[in-house]
Amino acid sequence: MYINKFFTYLVAMIVLAGCSNKHFMGGNDWTVSEEAFVGRPSNLEHGKYSHMYGSFSEDVQHIAVLLPLTGQSAQVGKTIRTSVETAVLESNSQNISVSFYDTASDIDYAIDTALATNPKVIIGPLFAKDALYLKKSKPSNIPALSFTSDATAVGNGVMTMALMPNNGVEEIVKQIKSDDIKKFIIIAPDTKSGRLMADTAKLAAEIYEMPLIGIFYYTEKDSESIKNASITASMYHARTAAHTRARQVISDVLSTESLSPIEKSNLNTQLEKLEKTETVGTVPYDGILFLGNGDDTKAIASFLRYYNVSARDAAFYGTTMWEGSDIASDYTLSGAKYATLPQTNSVFSATYEQVSGTPANRLASFGYDATNMAINMIYSNKSNAAYLLDPSGYIGTDGLFRLKPNGDNERALRIMQLNGSGTATEIKPAPISFMTPLYNIEQKRISQANAMNMETNGIDPDDYIRLPERFRDKYRSKTIGANIKSETQPVHTNIVTIESDDTTIKSSDFKPVKLESVKRTYIEEYEVEE
Repeated sequence: MYINKFFTYLVAMIVLAGCSNKHFMGGNDWTVSEEAFVGRPSNLEHGKYSHMYGSFSEDVQHIAVLLPLTGQSAQVGKTIRTSVETAVLESNSQNISVSFYDTASDIDYAIDTALATNPKVIIGPLFAKDALYLKKSKPSNIPALSFTSDATAVGNGVMTMALMPNNGVEEIVKQIKSDDIKKFIIIAPDTKSGRLMADTAKLAAEIYEMPLIGIFYYTEKDSESIKNASITASMYHARTAAHTRARQVISDVLSTESLSPIEKSNLNTQLEKLEKTETVGTVPYDGILFLGNGDDTKAIASFLRYYNVSARDAAFYGTTMWEGSDIASDYTLSGAKYATLPQTNSVFSATYEQVSGTPANRLASFGYDATNMAINMIYSNKSNAAYLLDPSGYIGTDGLFRLKPNGDNERALRIMQLNGSGTATEIKPAPISFMTPLYNIEQKRISQANAMNMETNGIDPDDYIRLPERFRDKYRSKTIGANIKSETQPVHTNIVTIESDDTTIKSSDFKPVKLESVKRTYIEEYEVEE
């Protein structure tokens, strides 16, 4: 497409008139001023920046873009590059030059070369390891708008435009609370990201007072591991063992005891029903939070259904990890809810597809917003930090977001519900301002959560059969699969202090008793031996 070829040439040639360096002096310690307040978010509108703030000097303001432009991730880099070029051309900005640096082969060289041009702002890099290197290499006053979702890789003026996983996890836990779920479990991939998200959910459960009773991990894309996690989460072994015991008890009573015709008929009816199933009992939770991607979640849901746990037994929930998959067409997950970003701005989507020939994805929209932020910051009469860290946030192509002093961000999310027919319905729109705080979990509090054995009272086979009263004690069964945490109760010792003129005596053995009223006559008759 001709316009594609034209982009690279034109962006490289954009060197137009005036913008003062004052916008990069001071106020760049990457903290929010105490005077800052949360108000109405600003729209990241493109174009006509030269008319927003008056006249400028002829100094050229340079934007350096760090992306993988070759190698295995070249297509991803190209996606973001196209959105950057689109934003620059649409802005009709003056005094802006843009240069792209390939991070694929030699990240050190790419970053050092970019920094040598003294850029006013950096867009990128894409990967956490590259962002971490930039964080350590660049002067603190030069801001960078990266695309990593790793919170440990940002800071020192390196911020990220990517969706932070903890946002989606906390948002869906709030929905679980809203749905009045009594107890829930987590099934997550056994990765660093999966364990971090599980800990986020664990913290959110504490904040929103949601009983979390189990955390189960599986290996991504590993059918056998997914199967085993499903078996454990469904309590399949305990429920089948209880089923076997229930059948055995009825069979024993029928074969060894003297029964009336009505009793025999009743027991035979129960036995016939048991023979049509493989398990007895229900799982001790009514909600499941899946923290994996759509493909893994579909596999787990299928296994759970096979092991007699369906959406009728426990409500299904997911995160933004489901976006981009065909999970909406899975009948097993019909009714499941998940948190995700608002729909991408239709004008940008249409423009991007026209330019690139491919639909816009989230990285494309993040790159577009990052470029508009960078240009707006250059033309703003605020300091870099004051503009980028505006606590009121911005409305971008993916809705409301704001950058934070520690480098990560907050994005407003909506709640969608699957209907099993290939589509999803928005049941809760994304917030449109930060006037009310959206999230409570600080990224620095998150660690990697360990697996948690499920807390359960177990399955008592006797609860699922009805024996004649005279046989119940004789055929009493044991509860199977019980696992209840024994809470160690603090021992409160009464310490009584007795004071005299010059001595204080403390005794943990002293037990105060209630004194009864004493008649004086008793005292007068009391004899004391010397």
